[in-house]
Amino acid sequence: MCSAILDISTATVDPDEYLRELMAWHFSADTGSPYWLRRARTLDFDPVTDIRTFADLTRFPNVIDEFRDVAVEDLIPRGLTGADAEIAGIFESGGTTGAPKRFVMFERWMEFALGWDEFHYADLGVVNTLAVAPSGPHMFGEFATRRARRHDGVKFTIDLDPRWIKQLIARGTTDEVERYAEHLVDQAADILKSQSIGILITTPPLLERLSRRDELVDAIRKQVKFICWSGAHMDADSRDIFRNEIFPGIPLKGLYGSTTILGMSRERPEEHPDGLAVFDAPSPYIAFRVVDPDTGDDVAVGERGQVVMNHLTKYALLPNNLERDMATKVEALPGALGCAVADVGPVRTFKDHSVIEGVY
Repeated sequence: MCSAILDISTATVDPDEYLRELMAWHFSADTGSPYWLRRARTLDFDPVTDIRTFADLTRFPNVIDEFRDVAVEDLIPRGLTGADAEIAGIFESGGTTGAPKRFVMFERWMEFALGWDEFHYADLGVVNTLAVAPSGPHMFGEFATRRARRHDGVKFTIDLDPRWIKQLIARGTTDEVERYAEHLVDQAADILKSQSIGILITTPPLLERLSRRDELVDAIRKQVKFICWSGAHMDADSRDIFRNEIFPGIPLKGLYGSTTILGMSRERPEEHPDGLAVFDAPSPYIAFRVVDPDTGDDVAVGERGQVVMNHLTKYALLPNNLERDMATKVEALPGALGCAVADVGPVRTFKDHSVIEGVY
């Protein structure tokens, strides 16, 4: 039986009570997933009795690499029934640090995750969407599809394989990288110049390439009402140039997330004093920490460290996952678990792999 506190909503809940109920859900034979029930036998603690607070989640090992080859059926909690059990899709990580990891996204959670960011788009009305972004196995593309539906428009998209362009970069084939990137922009150009587009969803590297062509800057200025960026780093200087020089008057908002947390954080309306975007996660369902990469200890607010992500819902448990990103720690909103983050960017190497950002 699922405690009502685990139902996804915007209501404020006691975070410690929520975590205790969550542990009972994921580690009970009737409700937990085959993966976590099996993995629990290898832990040196009992999650049901020993995980009482957010800080206790650090006791979990980082299991995210196991999601490269675990059967997706083993990731489905047995307690999910009816509408709760409806699957929105199976999504994969970008494959930046090795073989992709796979995750099950459930319909109710995906709709909540999308709606949580809706206030940014509330006044746009009926518009079409152009996603110059990965689709296929990537969560990014499905979110763009659903964003278009919420605005009673259609989604235009292009063919984009982010893994291929990362392979080209790794091989040092600069000419091929350039040709492929321009091929992506050519596809987007055809749509921007011939169709009505109100929302543009893309990554910072591709937005920069679109901005190199004057005719595309003009097309975006004339019709686009909102630009959403995600999937790669955008520094404060680039953000300022996009907002004030290239696309003045068009809201430019970022999302910071990962398939490994089955969602994203949203940009805070109030800016960081140095002009950086600050990202808040939907607590208690997603929570961040920022740690010293050498010690694993939490850094102080205002200091820089490596991001640790936690997905904490009845649909999935992904605790204590050290991400491939560095960020500046920002004080969380009142009552939220963990912290907010700003100035997010990739580490250079992660688990002996060079981190190649590419276009995503």
